Amino acid sequence: MSRSELVKRSGVSKQQLSRLENGLIRLRLDHLKRFANALGYSPDQILLWGRYPGTSEAQIQGEARGASEHVPELASRSEAGSDYSKLRKRKEGQHVERVKAEDWAFPASFVTRQLQASAKNLLVIEAEGDAMAPTIMSGEKVIVDTGHKTPSPDGLYAIRDPFENVIIRRLQLLRAAQPSRVKIISDNPKHAAEELELSDLEIIGKALCGLKLL
Repeated sequence: MSRSELVKRSGVSKQQLSRLENGLIRLRLDHLKRFANALGYSPDQILLWGRYPGTSEAQIQGEARGASEHVPELASRSEAGSDYSKLRKRKEGQHVERVKAEDWAFPASFVTRQLQASAKNLLVIEAEGDAMAPTIMSGEKVIVDTGHKTPSPDGLYAIRDPFENVIIRRLQLLRAAQPSRVKIISDNPKHAAEELELSDLEIIGKALCGLKLL
């Protein structure tokens, strides 16, 4: 498919497509859905295969041959308890986490262009429970940048709860409070929000992207 045809089918302007290709703007969900419909794929397929709109088949094959980044996935609570001997260790501050034996592999261009992160700082975390529903459902996975540990801007972050579990929550920095405080929010209204002093909160990293099957 030519670039002109992609522009016509997706409704994304030539200027926007050019800026996306050159990494001047980030790929938003509305862009991804339009490109997916035009190319005949689901958004998840484009996201996981690294098929970037406007990329030639030769470039795609080149990435598939080795230009990929490997990202570990944190073991869920049930896995850490039942398959302990099969898991690897990962040190996070004073804590030793258990990660799965197999890593995720993402195209290097996806990590640098869309996530705008360093692969060595990335970690995949599986959401457990309904606290973040409907934004993130139990069993869905999230890519987290462990190099981003300051809750600014407000958004989704991986944090450590009082039981030493790693969970995903929405954080809002209460800048007027002295000392600084953070509001910890569950998207599910059945779960109450809470507040902590920033110094009492352990932030694992910022959530960048969700991975789920449709």
